[in-house]
Amino acid sequence: MGIRKSCIPFKIGQLKKQIVPKTVERNFEREYGKLQQLEEQTQRLQKDMMKSTDADLAMSKSAVKISLDLLSNPVCEQDQDLLNMVTALNTTMKRMDAFNQEKVNQIPKTVIEPLKEFGSVFPSLNMAVKRREQALQDYRRLQAEVEKFEEKEKTGPVLAKLHQAPEELRPVRENFEAKNRQLLEEMLRFYGSRLDYFQPSFESLIRAQVIFGDLTQQLDQPGHSDEQREWENEAKLSELWALSIVADD
Repeated sequence: MGIRKSCIPFKIGQLKKQIVPKTVERNFEREYGKLQQLEEQTQRLQKDMMKSTDADLAMSKSAVKISLDLLSNPVCEQDQDLLNMVTALNTTMKRMDAFNQEKVNQIPKTVIEPLKEFGSVFPSLNMAVKRREQALQDYRRLQAEVEKFEEKEKTGPVLAKLHQAPEELRPVRENFEAKNRQLLEEMLRFYGSRLDYFQPSFESLIRAQVIFGDLTQQLDQPGHSDEQREWENEAKLSELWALSIVADD
């Protein structure tokens, strides 16, 4: 995880001069807090999607096993109508399982891998935050030294130091301000890109679920021959592979 807010900012005594406006610190902490929350949500969503695919596969595999168990039940052997019905159920469950397997195979490409790629940006952002905070610490330390000299008796060396202080402070201040400005812009841009980045993934996921639901309804329709069901199954698989974010291997 990233830096916690309790670490921002570094505190070096009580400075008389407010070197960083409170609004600047509040803006930074607000935007970085949003990114911390986004990082946690991205990691949680990735784990939940992996659990979901495992559960999805387990469900369809269980349905196939149940139909097979019914076929081997002696009751079916004694009733031809029941045997025909269970045989049709078994055929349907196998086709549903095959389609479900194809659907689940797409989730790493459409959702899990994009989540992982998106999450790979956070470590570099967290490192940039550390560099920004180090620059702020350097700025505060040097300002504290200046204030300490201001309290001393104004001897020659002290006056010389006070005269030299602005020149020493300037590059340190500019370094912090540049890092703060650049990092804030990057955080705003990155946070704002999340919708455009994930929208294709979730649209494909929703469409895959809709296609799966349509296939379920078609397989349950009475009077369809095996050839018709096979054709419908292939048609739905073609729709699944046609989803825009799915790329051929």
